[in-house]
Amino acid sequence: MPLDLSTFTFIHTALSLVALASGIIVLIGLLSSRSNDLWTAVYLVTAVATSVTGFGFPFEKFLPSHAVGIVSLILLAAVIVARYVFRLAGAWRWIYAVGIAITVYLDAFVGVVQAFLKFPALNALAPTGSEPPFAFAQGAVLIVFIALAIAAALKFRPAAAA
Repeated sequence: MPLDLSTFTFIHTALSLVALASGIIVLIGLLSSRSNDLWTAVYLVTAVATSVTGFGFPFEKFLPSHAVGIVSLILLAAVIVARYVFRLAGAWRWIYAVGIAITVYLDAFVGVVQAFLKFPALNALAPTGSEPPFAFAQGAVLIVFIALAIAAALKFRPAAAA
């Protein structure tokens, strides 16, 4: 690895946080049929980079994080095709909206996992990740994103391309 592990981890974490924040901005925009090209590009670039860099950490076996990364990259590919190839026409509109919601959810899911691993107060509540506080946090995030995905699919109606 050309970078030392702490620098690589910092870059991956920074990309993850930018992807999560910009993804939330994009998702909120979808709820009011606004599509900001800059925020969308920031989200897509950092979300893809986050998933790709996740495979750069040393590992000995396939991990759940690898599965999340693969699913995220597949969904991000569909989102990119929906937006830039099919220009959100027809079913590609809801594929895009739901794809954005799911990929932002996956970022949030991983963020909750990392928060319980890295923050001592949260780790004390759920040291193995199988305790009720962890399940409650993940369940709450899931419910919020299911609602956001449904709302985005129903409400996102981009203006017709000129």
